[in-house]
Amino acid sequence: MTLSLDCEILYPDSDGQPMADNTLQFRWIVLIKENLELLFADQPDVFVAGDLLWYPVEGHPEIRVAPDALVAFGRPKGERGSYKQWEEDNIAPQVVFEILSPGNRLAEMSKKQQFYEDYGVEEYYLYDPNRNDLNGLYRTVEGLRPIEAIHNWTSPRLGIRFVVTATTLELYRPDGRPFLSFLALEQRAELERQRAEQADQRAELERQRAEQADQRAELERQRAKQADQRAELERQRAERLAAQLRALGIDPES
Repeated sequence: MTLSLDCEILYPDSDGQPMADNTLQFRWIVLIKENLELLFADQPDVFVAGDLLWYPVEGHPEIRVAPDALVAFGRPKGERGSYKQWEEDNIAPQVVFEILSPGNRLAEMSKKQQFYEDYGVEEYYLYDPNRNDLNGLYRTVEGLRPIEAIHNWTSPRLGIRFVVTATTLELYRPDGRPFLSFLALEQRAELERQRAEQADQRAELERQRAEQADQRAELERQRAKQADQRAELERQRAERLAAQLRALGIDPES
């Protein structure tokens, strides 16, 4: 029996390197990867991953790279030990992100850029949070070329907007909502819950006030009705008295 190529060749799920070198780099990797998953949560044919080994060439496990975050359009969601491109309809991840740490070397990043150039990446974003420095490349007919005006740049594939402020990088979804950490998302959700609860309380208070106003109006109506009834009773009494006086030959008007 002839074994398949995948059975003969091992494609490790790990390159033995840590996902991040420090908490700042890790926070940015998680922020980008998780918000991209949220962005495409309703699209079953968009696969998002973080720190996943990508093997572009069958039979060559030495040709590999693990982007900090990647997005592959046209591929289903699901669990993977690695991204073997020949098992993914030969679709290369179209967008990749790298977050720099002080331990990254220029030669290493140049090698990654060449990898992305050679294997079909359409957009490549490189952010150094320590220096607050963002760089990007996008594919043209001549290959990957630098994005000259990266500030306020909108990704053609992702639709997200990049804003570099004086202190940090801000990312915005197509609907204008910012990328937020899970903590910030939870805090915002709690704030919205409290606001909704306060709005419900205000609505209940207004309902009670309206109900009390209706009750007061009903009480006034009943009082007015009773006053009318008393007036009618007095009128009837006056008419009976006048009739009695006239029966006695007395003019009630005199």
